[in-house]
Amino acid sequence: MKPLKVLQLLPALDSGGVERGTLEIARALVAAGHESVVLSKGGRLVEQLQREGSRHIARDLGRKSPATFLQYRALRKLFEGERFDIIHARSRLPAWVAWLAWRGMPAGARPHFVTTVHGMHSVSRYSAIMCAGERVIVVSDTVRDYIRTHYPPGRWPHLTDERITVIPRGIDPAEFPREYQPSDEWVARFRAEFPQIAGRKVLTLPGRLTRLKGHHDFITIVGKLVADGLDVVGLIVGGEDPKRPGYAKEIRERVQAEGLGERIVFTGHRSDVREIYAVSECVLSLSSTPESFGRTVLEPLAMGRPVVGYAHGGVAEILGELFAHGAVAKGDVEAAARRVADVLAARTPVVEHNTRFLLAKMQAATLSLYSRLHSQHRA
Repeated sequence: MKPLKVLQLLPALDSGGVERGTLEIARALVAAGHESVVLSKGGRLVEQLQREGSRHIARDLGRKSPATFLQYRALRKLFEGERFDIIHARSRLPAWVAWLAWRGMPAGARPHFVTTVHGMHSVSRYSAIMCAGERVIVVSDTVRDYIRTHYPPGRWPHLTDERITVIPRGIDPAEFPREYQPSDEWVARFRAEFPQIAGRKVLTLPGRLTRLKGHHDFITIVGKLVADGLDVVGLIVGGEDPKRPGYAKEIRERVQAEGLGERIVFTGHRSDVREIYAVSECVLSLSSTPESFGRTVLEPLAMGRPVVGYAHGGVAEILGELFAHGAVAKGDVEAAARRVADVLAARTPVVEHNTRFLLAKMQAATLSLYSRLHSQHRA
């Protein structure tokens, strides 16, 4: 089979799960001898993308303006000139413009059109474009069930089950190795930076300081464990949301008001989360809304670190696969505190080895989908 020429479209290449997934597939395409092209308005990850062998086309399809839709004519010319085999749209507005361009091409000359539903978008005709691909990739069973519920075949006859493919996100075991231990130098620096952790059992809540991440529940859980005589310290690992500074102030004031200033530490944004997971006795996931996947649950579990979390969305899938004992009902802080206490007392089973949520599996499944779709076209 001849090498494929694949175009991925997204708004920008700065940071985030969509961007990470785009680079991971681009890297796999290049490694397999295919031609990888990414279209976005640019960003800090462009240099890495190009260094890893892909080509970048700078075009802003993410600006929410009627004028953005008018770019479909120029995009159609691009498609016709480049003769892509696969077009893979990863975000709603770029998907709309790409679909308008693609729809206007002669059927026999069109590339194949693939979409990925990364999250549970608001239900609308605008969001429905992510279900318009000839193949629709979803990142978890949760997202598959969501689009099946809200875009049923009775109203959306093209969205049949055979068009939907679940390809879970994955991680590289080399990046988050099981039983990883940070260097003595890192441990010394971290303890010097946060002396409150000395001699205490570390509990970690990763995630940006937004209300959805469950920081108030985390404070409640740490307070309960301290009241029960357990010598714990809670790390809130994540930067403040610049759009909502009042929330960060709110949770910091609550920590002080409840006398937990020495028991709950705000680390801010960190680039060494792997090391923080490694020194944590338990990681928590307390989001009030279901997540489409749950990378901050998978990463510590892959390292063998227990996670206690609210069992909904993609988090429930990951916990069910790797550490079912850590799953509790959403909002049940009493149960969460008991499960954390079980972890601290070594009354839990060991974390299962991660054999499902692997980066290599995600890459292979995506490239296989491209190849099967292209082969059908040739047949």
